[in-house]
This record gives sequence, structure tokens and C-alpha cells, in this order.
Amino acid sequence: MPGVVNGRTLPAELRSGSAIGSAMVAHLDAPTDGRATSWISDFAWTDGRLEIRKTGIRLSLNGDVLAEIASWAVWLAILWPVAFFARLKRRRPSAIWFAPERPRPWYLIRAAAMWAGIDVARRPEDADAAFYFDDVTVGVPESAGPLRGLNFGCADVSKSHVAAVFEAVFGYPLAVDPLTTAGPIVEKSEKNGVHDGRIVEGPCRRRPDCVYQRLVDTAGDDGACRDLRTPCAGGEPVLVWIKVKPAGRRFAIQNRRATLHDPAEVFSPRERALIAAFNARMGADWGGLDILRDRHDGRIYIVDVNKTDLGPLIALSWVDKIRSMTRLGRALERLVGRG
Repeated sequence: MPGVVNGRTLPAELRSGSAIGSAMVAHLDAPTDGRATSWISDFAWTDGRLEIRKTGIRLSLNGDVLAEIASWAVWLAILWPVAFFARLKRRRPSAIWFAPERPRPWYLIRAAAMWAGIDVARRPEDADAAFYFDDVTVGVPESAGPLRGLNFGCADVSKSHVAAVFEAVFGYPLAVDPLTTAGPIVEKSEKNGVHDGRIVEGPCRRRPDCVYQRLVDTAGDDGACRDLRTPCAGGEPVLVWIKVKPAGRRFAIQNRRATLHDPAEVFSPRERALIAAFNARMGADWGGLDILRDRHDGRIYIVDVNKTDLGPLIALSWVDKIRSMTRLGRALERLVGRG
């Protein structure tokens, strides 16, 4: 039964899901016995637009959306044979039990598992580790039982909680009070993955269910903005994808280009230690962080935690996609304890 974990129905307000600005992210709940629902059932055609059933978001099939769907189709066509041969190489493959939901292959955790030849367990008894996977902003994870639990401490990825944990760990604030802050600031939804950020002029009134943050200037000499998407495993950064976007579309999900980098090339040893401490405080064993570096003060700001992130990034080259998945697959093997 959808929305049930270990026999307990989740509250409806926590099963509403997060709004995601990409047609490939939505999925219906997979039954806890491991049987998967049809991927087609994730979507509906409503009023001339593609509707994501779980979130209710409707997307117009413009050129950008169609190009992303085509790129994901090519990626999945590559992922399946790689997963098949990776599985053959293992004498006894590891297995992960996902609860309450089973991620589709376009989620990074599932892609990394497939790339490494790690199975999705049909029963907890067949697994080496349990992974809390629920694409909601605030959830209610169950106990992992005797299994090694991953992300079971990461229940709240709302923007206000992320900002509070960030300030506690890093010692300087991201959040601002819109009633007293003068100048441009960022207004965005509390929900994860909405991509509805916009720049407003403070002081201003608060809107319901919105948070307010300092405007971090990430523009380079070319005027384009740069985001540091940082997938982490065991709390440690595994790699960094530098995403380049036009200044006028800094909050959009589409990227002009993206490149792969080693964390040591992007972050100082102290910054990497703080990132690990932040993940520990968030209870995040696996997930992608959205990090911004301000061009004026040089500081980094963690603005988002993605515990159910997509990946690899579409804008990466195929060489960088393969390198990324190799690193992430190995990191997941170590995390599960069988690498």
C-alpha cells in the first residue's frame, strides 16, 4: 500500500512530496515488498501539459524539457548494460533495502548502485544496508533495525532547517530577516527542489512558506553564475560538479554547462572538514549539497541539501559522467561496507 512503512501509514501532510522542476524526477511510491510500479504511471497528460502525479506540477513540453528527456533516455540506455556487467563481476553482490520508497534509476543513489553492481533488495533480510528514501521535504523515517542505516537521520531538508544547521556549523549566517534587511535578497520556497528562487528588494514583507537568504554573488568574469553541486558519501565530498548558468537564470534547473572536479581543487581542507561536520549535523550519509562561493568575501554557503538528488548532471560531458559514476559507485560500495 503506498504511503505505508512497516505497517504504519505516513501522515498525509508528509506524503505530499516536494515540487521538482524536472519531468524525470517524479515517481509513485513503490510497495515495500520491492515490487516496482510502471514508470509510465508516474506521469499524466493533463490540459496539454505533462503532469507529475506525485507533486502535481505541470510542465509544458518546450525545447528544453524535451532535450532533457532525450538526454535521460540516452543515459538510461547506457546505464542498464553497465549495471548488467557490473553485477556479473561481483561474486556476491551487495544489496540495499530502500524504504519507504524505491528510487528510479534517474535518482543518483540508484544510478550509483547500478553502476557498482549493487542490488536493490526485495526484502530487508536480503540487504547489507537500509537506505531511507522518501522524496519529501520533511519525512518520518522508520528504524533501520539490525541493518546499517543510511540517511535515517536526515528527515528535514527544508530551507530554514538547512540554513540553521549551516549557521551553527560554519559560524556565519545564510538566512536574513526580510523586514530589516536592506537591498537585494533571495526569496524561495521552504520545499526542496522547487527552483522558484527570486531576487527581491528588502526590506519587504514575508510571504507564507518562504525563506529569505542573503544574495550570494557567484558571478565569474564572464558574468555567468557558478554553483558547486557536491555529492557526498559518508559525509565526505566525493566530487564537485561546477554548474554554469546565465546570471538571469541562476535559479533555473537547466545549466549552460557543467564540469567535474576533485573536492580538493574546489574546497580548502578546513572547508571540507566543515562540510563533513554539516552533513553529520544534518544526518546525511548520502546526498548532494548545493554550495555557493561568494566572489566578494570568498566564503562558501550551503543553500540546499538534496537527499533524493538526480544525477549525473545532464550538462556534463559523457567522459565526466562516466568518471563521476565510477567515483560515486566506489564511494557507495565503501558506505555499504562491501567495497
